Amino acid sequence: MLRNLLLAASLLLSLTAAAPPYSFRIAKLHYGGGGDWYANKTSLPNLIQFCNQSLKTNIAPDEATVELDSPELLTYPFVHMTGHGNVTFTPAEARNLRRYLTGGGFLHIDDNYGLDKFIRPEMKKVFPELDFVELPFSHPIYNLKYKFPRGLPKVHEHEGKRAQGFGLIYKGRLVCFYSYECDLGNGWEDVGTYPEDSPAVHEAALKMGANLVTYALTQD
Repeated sequence: MLRNLLLAASLLLSLTAAAPPYSFRIAKLHYGGGGDWYANKTSLPNLIQFCNQSLKTNIAPDEATVELDSPELLTYPFVHMTGHGNVTFTPAEARNLRRYLTGGGFLHIDDNYGLDKFIRPEMKKVFPELDFVELPFSHPIYNLKYKFPRGLPKVHEHEGKRAQGFGLIYKGRLVCFYSYECDLGNGWEDVGTYPEDSPAVHEAALKMGANLVTYALTQD
């Protein structure tokens, strides 16, 4: 399934006029409901650059934007979703997202503070039979190239809660990773975007992001 996604992504790139020979592109999810799906402008370009340098991946430097009901959703091996506010999935969008995730795709949802109460019921439309479960620190996603023995790095404080990583597991495969109370995407942004963030926090966030990309590309 994942191989098919990568082949489709390569084909999409090859059909783009004057496209460099990148292996694939990753995408940011454009969803409905009025939430700021477009938040964190520099986060994905920085993560892509970090992965290409540290993991020797060959990801196109400019991320795509993809809508939930688009057939192109099925061509991206890694899709990132963020925001602070409202999210709504139509029945057709929920079906297409399920098709994507059960067919080998991987979704990273990053709560940019305020997303939680909206995203949980919407993901129930996608997988009525599944619940988010907190992943143990022993999970492979925390133990790939970069080790995170205490789980997600804490980028920003909001309500004094600990950072948590939740997953939706379909037939034994982690199809969606949800970073909560972490602000991982904020940590990927340009140094200086948030003056309180140290270079060490920025690096830790990028390393965790690199683990997510690695997992998405190597899962069965």
